[in-house]
Amino acid sequence: MALNSAVLTAFNEQINKEFYSAYLYLAMSNYFADCGLDGMAHWMKMQYKEETFHAMKLIDYVYTRRACVTLDNIAKPQGSWKSALEVFEAALAHEEYVTQSINDLIKVCRENGDVTSETFLLWFVNEQIEEEANTDEICNKLKILREGSSLYALDRELAQRVFTEPSDNE
Repeated sequence: MALNSAVLTAFNEQINKEFYSAYLYLAMSNYFADCGLDGMAHWMKMQYKEETFHAMKLIDYVYTRRACVTLDNIAKPQGSWKSALEVFEAALAHEEYVTQSINDLIKVCRENGDVTSETFLLWFVNEQIEEEANTDEICNKLKILREGSSLYALDRELAQRVFTEPSDNE
């Protein structure tokens, strides 16, 4: 069965939000690169790839449900911050926003009796738990470090992040 119009509209809006997320993380990566914090720039670049993957996963789902994707403009993200902590706090706030957006999308699916889409979105619910926890952990580390000389060590740690595309079984 194809997606009904309300569910399709909500999916298209979420796709736009995921691409905006990727764009925001790319801006954050650029900010860190400009500051010489290559590890943090790398971490954000991996986040950019992950968000692009999320958008594509949603797009593929819409097409499997015999519906059409409508791409919209992507808003210009913020490009500068005052500190590494401010960047990661903004990233955490953004992840919380995306979590709420996923929850709202599930609500639309429920209201329209689309159990199939609701079940598909459970992967995103679990992903958002991980996204918020990872970003919150970095915020907490930055608060402890107070951006002193240990910032260099954290920068090196974040440079080790790798993005591994989840298998279809996850």
